[in-house]
Amino acid sequence: MQVHNTLGNGFQEVIYQRCLAFELEKEGLSFAREIEQDVFYKCLLVGTQRADFIVENNVIVELKALTHLEDVHLAQAKNYLVAYNKPIGLLINFGSTSLQFKKIFNPNFL
Repeated sequence: MQVHNTLGNGFQEVIYQRCLAFELEKEGLSFAREIEQDVFYKCLLVGTQRADFIVENNVIVELKALTHLEDVHLAQAKNYLVAYNKPIGLLINFGSTSLQFKKIFNPNFL
């Protein structure tokens, strides 16, 4: 919330990524940015994807800078959870006038 309160909306996603990284570091949280993860289909490597953040090696954080979140963005965040085998995620949208966020759960951990 600190990032959105300070910057507001209207910046590119990468600006919010850099600011969030600053805030996470300031809070002493361990995190990694844009770590590539292989995507398989029936044991065949079909590509890679990169989540914005993995925090404390446990939580996937995906950032957006859009006017509105749509179902496709929730699906993308859920797919990251499955691909990275993490239990929980957070989808944060800085593009709206009010900060939007959704907590997401990996169905394989339920």
